[in-house]
Amino acid sequence: MAQPAPSPTPAAAPATVHPQIWPEAHWPVKSDPATEKRIADLLARMTLEEKVGQILQADLASVTPDDVRRYHLGSVLNGGNSGPYGDDRALAPKWLQLADEFYEASVDKSGGGVAIPIIWGTDAVHGHSNVIGATLFPHNIGLGAARDPDLIERIGAATAAEIRVTGQEWTFAPTLTVPQDYRWGRAYEGYSSDPALVASYAGRMILGLQGPPNSGPMLKGLHVLASTKHFLADGGTFEGRDQGDARISEEALRDIHGRPYGPAIDAGVLTVMASFSSWQGVKIAGNRGLLTDVLKGRMQFGGFVVTDWNAHALLPGCSPESCPQVLNAGVDMYMAPNSWKPLYASLIAQVKDGTIPKARLDDAVSRILRVKMQLGLFEAGKPSSRPGAGEWATLGSPEHRAIAREAVAKSLVLLKNQGVLPLRPNARILVAGDGADDMTRQSGGWTISWQGTAVPRSQFPGTTTIWEGLKGAIETGGGHADYAPDGTFTRKPDAAIVVFGETPYAEFQGDLKALQLRADLRKPLETMKRLKAAGIPVVAVMLTGRPLFVSPEMNVADAFVVAWLPGSEGEGVADKLIAPAHGAAPRFTGRLPTRWPVTARPDSADLFPIGYGLDGSERGKPWRTLSEDSGVPDVDTGGILMAAGEPTVGWSLQISDGESTPARVVSVPTQALGGRVKVEAIDHLVQEGARRFTLAGGGGQRVELGTQAPIDLTRERNGDVMMVVSLQFETPIPAGTMLGMRCGEKCGEEIPLAPDAIPVGKWIDVGIPLRCFPTMPADTITSPFGLQTNGAVRFGIARMRLASDAELILPCPQP
Repeated sequence: MAQPAPSPTPAAAPATVHPQIWPEAHWPVKSDPATEKRIADLLARMTLEEKVGQILQADLASVTPDDVRRYHLGSVLNGGNSGPYGDDRALAPKWLQLADEFYEASVDKSGGGVAIPIIWGTDAVHGHSNVIGATLFPHNIGLGAARDPDLIERIGAATAAEIRVTGQEWTFAPTLTVPQDYRWGRAYEGYSSDPALVASYAGRMILGLQGPPNSGPMLKGLHVLASTKHFLADGGTFEGRDQGDARISEEALRDIHGRPYGPAIDAGVLTVMASFSSWQGVKIAGNRGLLTDVLKGRMQFGGFVVTDWNAHALLPGCSPESCPQVLNAGVDMYMAPNSWKPLYASLIAQVKDGTIPKARLDDAVSRILRVKMQLGLFEAGKPSSRPGAGEWATLGSPEHRAIAREAVAKSLVLLKNQGVLPLRPNARILVAGDGADDMTRQSGGWTISWQGTAVPRSQFPGTTTIWEGLKGAIETGGGHADYAPDGTFTRKPDAAIVVFGETPYAEFQGDLKALQLRADLRKPLETMKRLKAAGIPVVAVMLTGRPLFVSPEMNVADAFVVAWLPGSEGEGVADKLIAPAHGAAPRFTGRLPTRWPVTARPDSADLFPIGYGLDGSERGKPWRTLSEDSGVPDVDTGGILMAAGEPTVGWSLQISDGESTPARVVSVPTQALGGRVKVEAIDHLVQEGARRFTLAGGGGQRVELGTQAPIDLTRERNGDVMMVVSLQFETPIPAGTMLGMRCGEKCGEEIPLAPDAIPVGKWIDVGIPLRCFPTMPADTITSPFGLQTNGAVRFGIARMRLASDAELILPCPQP
């Protein structure tokens, strides 16, 4: 009889894995002898170069069909800000057109070699959300509030059908993270902080996306590959830091963060994405114990493992161009978006010299081929010839929008109701707040663009904002609806609905130091107070990717509804707020998927526990006024380092000759370098909202943003974040001008700024990719922006921020 599995002891080495204490799973996907013989035959015919090509995935912005043909690449992806032909806003036909081109290049072996079709992966994380016109479902935290596994499977099936329209075969979903600290900017991608709830959804979403296992080639139906992510404990890192370290026991790793993977594997998930993060100081992508011994061994996962975006580069001793460690640990495919070409060369050399065993490479390629055969990829033909392809009406179809609307209504959580809800359909209702008529606000990150920002309403065809949904419901019921973001009115309404909350974000931009709204997002509170003072009942509707301290808003409002990030179907909000003209009053069924805090501190007590939610039938329960002390100072700037001409806390504008110690700009107007540099305040958007720098030339002159407390931008550089500067050149840029970053005295890197790189006489947001400075240590940045020139020039700077969007993105110099 087998002995009980030993528990890890305190003496165990950090990150030591004990596979025997993990639950077994049973991957149900069957591979018959004919398939295995076919895989063996392909391996026997493939060259080393062809095998290495199969384990690489390149981003659209860094790869062409000709590259696919030449380097035998196994996969491509579209990152959050990349799209067909350099246009991340390309319409659906262009996506399908490029899918065909990649496919045809992958199977074109007119010059010899083995024809292996390529797969294209996309982040369809709340619908096919990269493509204009697709249905946008609520983000996962809202779906967790819905508590409806059947709904989850239907959403998966609808998403798969829409992906197939544009020719992709693979989505990087579902996210099975179990967030424990909601300061994390990706927390809304998790269904819940309760591992049992997440586990109840895992298999159902897999079935919706992939269909039942062993039901025939997936591409014969309207299915796509799923990819559970991010294995493992991305939601359990210290202080909620993105790409951080989970400093937890192996039992917590298993019972909290590993629990959803059993149902996912049992449902036949075909790919798993390894996390950026670490466990006990060891990066997951390099942890053989978790990837090989637990996932592939104990849990019997038979698909393939892919890394996250350039995650291999973060391992000790690795770089974007070389990292044999992750393949040896159990990763099968490198997501190497812009580093794939030098990585291709280094992997070939490392197999030849024995650093990577040939058997490990063959195993990785076999796993990829096996998954491609489960898809039926070898027989499916080009993407445009497959079922569902080019059926444009499927994108955002009425049937799919109806599912999304149902999901919105089921996700709403009612936290307060002093007898005001539901509102009469024939009432005069004022709709206010800065989020009421804003599709980007209600859709959140990973919507058209990576961060979900700077997307005009025209790129959301067929969608309904919350205001539009409310207006339709009220007018249908015989009432009257007015919209005024600031809450002004000429005729007193019977009630007001104020929509407020977070602006869109994804990782990096979404990370918080405290669980509270930025100060600039709290203005609707004053609107609520004015309406209440006028004797008008107020219903507060909060758009958010996480629970935040909003006790002042809760105290003022007569009813408080959490709408999370509902997506494209704003009518779902009206379905619960407005009573029907006939029939029973609507009841709220959504329940909190995680606890709601009393303060903005991460160690806050619970204001409402997980699972809390009113149904709207409650009457007469008195409201206990909440403390309006957040418990934290207002210091979180959301990645903004300078705003309206003023550096944020901890930052300063500095001037030097490029060699001597910089002098701080304490007040304006001022001069430096013996009068060669003059600084003054000028108007931009607001009075004195920018700083003008007049440089006379005649020697080195450097204007930079600096700090005494170095910051770590390693993950931002790896993730393609930019330093975005709002500036205006009033005179031409002198030859020899350089842009740079510093990491302390005598440490930094610079790139040239061409005289014609930025238009003269126009305010513009200029993005400087952090990856343009590849050799500079990114973990001790003291100046993320510096402009240096010997020439005469005059320019203004209004704002600086770390972001992913910009009007003009400067190209990095070619190596």
